[in-house]
Amino acid sequence: MARIWQMGGEPWELPQRGAIMGILNVTPDSFSDGGSHADPAAALAHAVELAEQGADVIDVGGESTRPGAQEVPPAVEAARVLPVLRAIRRELPGIRLSIDTRHAEVARAALGEGADIVNDITGLRAPGMLELCAQNNCGIVLMHMQGNPATMQENPQYMDVVVQVRAFFQERVQAAEQAGIDPRRICLDPGFGFGKTPAHNMQLLERLEDLRVRNLPLMSALSRKRFLKERYGSLEEPARTLAASLQAAANGADIHRVHDVCALKRALQ
Repeated sequence: MARIWQMGGEPWELPQRGAIMGILNVTPDSFSDGGSHADPAAALAHAVELAEQGADVIDVGGESTRPGAQEVPPAVEAARVLPVLRAIRRELPGIRLSIDTRHAEVARAALGEGADIVNDITGLRAPGMLELCAQNNCGIVLMHMQGNPATMQENPQYMDVVVQVRAFFQERVQAAEQAGIDPRRICLDPGFGFGKTPAHNMQLLERLEDLRVRNLPLMSALSRKRFLKERYGSLEEPARTLAASLQAAANGADIHRVHDVCALKRALQ
């Protein structure tokens, strides 16, 4: 049975083979494609390409959250993403749009430009984010992260990473519900590479279904992650991401956030 992700007051029945969220970074410094789509015209062209390749959602981000990244002022982030969101919504009126941000003021402005989803690496712990999402009918990607991007990979430690990430999901879903958010609007992302060692990441990937809370959708965001080099050392990209994403799909992932949409679409089919 296909899972439902609620947004905008409407249920989205996720494809049984997995939905695809195409990544559109409009940053100068993202870990694998920084600067490639910083110009709004280039970003729009890439968004159209992602949609043509089969992306169900386009996720627009204006701040790099790679390991060691420093926080970008919200005004700078907004100046990067808002013209792009506006252009995409005008050119692709039917596509689902996601804003990848940890700043409530950026998320608010993005929703005003037609974004359907708030993808928040803080798990709705950032100031004002819980309240903003309660006031709007957007979909939510609730991600787990230990620490913050600047320091998260220095020495991540867990007693049991699967148990602790699932407990985090339970606590944050409950907090969202108490704030007035319908849990059916939430998708859960274990945050591969966000405060985890390669061993932690592999445990999460291999036991993905064990992370599920309230039968909510699970997101796999494995695209071009560094730990995949260790796991699939003999493969090059996009084969590494494809291999990991197919394993994630077999282990329960409902949505895949990737750079290479076409390759994964064909692999899932």
